[in-house]
Amino acid sequence: MIIPLIAEAIYNGISFDFDYWKIAKIIGLIAVVVLVKLYCRGATNLAERQLHSKVVIVTGGTTGIGAETTLALAQRGAQIVLLTRQPASDPFIVDFIEDLRTKTNNELIYAEQVDLASTHSIRKFATKWIDNAPPRRLDMIVLCAASLTPPGKPMALTSEGIEETWMVNYLANFHLLSILSPAIRAQPPDRDVRILFTTCSSYISSPTIEDGEEALDAKKWSPGKAYARSKLALMVFGQAFQKHLDAYKRPDGLPMNARVVFVDPGYSRTPGMRRWLSRGTLWGLAMYVLLWHQAWLFLKSAEQGAQSLLYAAMDVTLGRGNGGKLIKECIEVDLARKDVRDEETAKKLWQSSEKLIERVEREEAVKRALKKKEMAEQEDVGKGSGTDAGNVPEKTASGNKKSKSKKSKRAAA
Repeated sequence: MIIPLIAEAIYNGISFDFDYWKIAKIIGLIAVVVLVKLYCRGATNLAERQLHSKVVIVTGGTTGIGAETTLALAQRGAQIVLLTRQPASDPFIVDFIEDLRTKTNNELIYAEQVDLASTHSIRKFATKWIDNAPPRRLDMIVLCAASLTPPGKPMALTSEGIEETWMVNYLANFHLLSILSPAIRAQPPDRDVRILFTTCSSYISSPTIEDGEEALDAKKWSPGKAYARSKLALMVFGQAFQKHLDAYKRPDGLPMNARVVFVDPGYSRTPGMRRWLSRGTLWGLAMYVLLWHQAWLFLKSAEQGAQSLLYAAMDVTLGRGNGGKLIKECIEVDLARKDVRDEETAKKLWQSSEKLIERVEREEAVKRALKKKEMAEQEDVGKGSGTDAGNVPEKTASGNKKSKSKKSKRAAA
């Protein structure tokens, strides 16, 4: 077949009758798509750092940007402690960790069950972590977990009665770091300790938070405001936590070596973004699938979204100087709101959060005690009924034996 074509080209020549204008338009369109994609994919992390023997706690590390960050850190030899809602024996967690270990050739990847929607679960893990002598090694905490309520959906509450977005995005991190603070401050002075807060540009449009009470007010609640308010509160707390660390006077007299770094990964194709765009509905999900090419073009992949987090974890310059810096597209940028550094706001928010956690934990402790008492009473009742049930046949049997013996005596007489 090819020989006649070659012969035709040799004897009759090749026709070059092309529509050059059409070709130019196609090339131009492809060039525009490529340029838009290159711009929207964001910057790539060029910083590198060996993480062998480094201990890293990660929240939200099983999906989206958190999973990509965990993968990259594990590839560089870090010992990963994943805080997951499911127990470590859950089939998904088991498979996820085994896959990570295989991909990274790193066996030092573990999971601890911590439900970030439960103050009790957080306290159990954190107190267990700090209850160790000498203090356990801790090089980095990566806070990637987040929750949101899709537009049009009602306010969701945790089992402890706290608004879910506020609890997972802010209060859980506040509670976790407040308890882990002694372990962070006890690290050796030559250890570069970093706490990475994953934030979002939505904090810019957030209403003022004051002491955080408005976040729990159902009348003033909306999905967008709740998410933005939680991110602003997280950043205010992060700045306050950095000051809390800096104020600590080490026994050796050396300066504090722990630093808070805020990271804005940008808009990415994560499960949270998909849930937001689809409005948490099936028809919304169908539209997302139909328009997926637009999401691919304008949104980063989870891997690209993780680049700024990796930069914050590995860049050498962030291990020196003051903490509380904001990283976006692998560069340091200024904070867009002045109230993030407002000490009075931070003080009110800190005190209000402590009171809320104290009240919730006290109420939950009473509930657990009552539940434990009820279970004990049910066990006692069960044992008692079991004993009675076991004695009834015996008595009946002995009674039958006595009646039979009487009958036999009468028959013998």
